[in-house]
Amino acid sequence: MGVFVFYRRESDYGREVEEYLHDFERRTGKELEVIDPDSARGADMCRTYDVVEYPTIIATGTDGQVQGMWRGTPLPTIDEVSYYVIN
Repeated sequence: MGVFVFYRRESDYGREVEEYLHDFERRTGKELEVIDPDSARGADMCRTYDVVEYPTIIATGTDGQVQGMWRGTPLPTIDEVSYYVIN
């Protein structure tokens, strides 16, 4: 499983996402993979998972299928997302 956070650091919501990522790591001891939608890899992943709104958090299974998706704000609770990281 993987959890990806798609967002742009220099945006109106950038600070909120940074705080979320920090709190997530502090509470779970796990890091979420940050994807910059403006990078080549990020653009490819946005097309693959149909990401058109930021921030977006996607949880995938071992086969790459989407297991959970949260778009925009407010961000999901840490417990909602940690299920996909810890299991």
